[in-house]
Amino acid sequence: MNQGVQYLSLADRKLAYQHRNAAVGQETLPGIVFLGGFASDMTGTKASFLDEFCAQNGWGYLRYDYRGHGASSGKFEDGCIGDWLDDTLKILDELTKGPQILVGSSMGGWIGLLALRARPSRIAGFVGIAAAPDFTEDLIAPTMTAAQKEAMARDGYFFEKTEEELTDINIGQVPITRKLMEEARGQLVLRSPLAFTGPVRLLQGQRDREVPWQTALKIADHIASTDVAVTLVKDADHRFSRDQDLVLIGQTIITLMS
Repeated sequence: MNQGVQYLSLADRKLAYQHRNAAVGQETLPGIVFLGGFASDMTGTKASFLDEFCAQNGWGYLRYDYRGHGASSGKFEDGCIGDWLDDTLKILDELTKGPQILVGSSMGGWIGLLALRARPSRIAGFVGIAAAPDFTEDLIAPTMTAAQKEAMARDGYFFEKTEEELTDINIGQVPITRKLMEEARGQLVLRSPLAFTGPVRLLQGQRDREVPWQTALKIADHIASTDVAVTLVKDADHRFSRDQDLVLIGQTIITLMS
């Protein structure tokens, strides 16, 4: 049963989540945990699709909001990768039992890979959807304009895109803060091998304007597991939320649950 929005109350924050228990007879299967993207929340298309999909299959499912996201406490601009990883580990440690399959979308893919490194014995498998590990260092830093660098030096943040450059995958003007950029350098995952040996599935659109499709190949190359598959969808974009994309996500999870 999905019990609606609940809160994990910690000393310094409240994390909003929704949890669906496994059906009778399905309790021995891994649970599924969805990790959302940068400035997104647990009400998005993929998170909601997975809730319905897991309900149909009787699987346990948990989705949540990082601090500063959605219904959780805190300000978005105060957060960084390490903070959102800590939120994820608290969610895993306190709200789940047994092995879990992590499904990470965009930045959630980065957080998920960090969670694999931190809790390898708890993770039964990983699905990355347009996963964006190390995006601050590899995608943002090299493309900062002179104006953005000036704003960062002056204000401690800049807006990655102007109003004219915003696309439908962006949620307004999202600030890129100095704290985010600097702290993320200690959270990079594509600089050394990742010792995880479980199954990994990477789904990536080749029309993704935010994350180059080659990133999925880099992730595959850095994971020790030999059970790694990359699926490139030629006409899918970063959102990866068309009906056919959602079907593919569902089919991919089925292969890890069987």
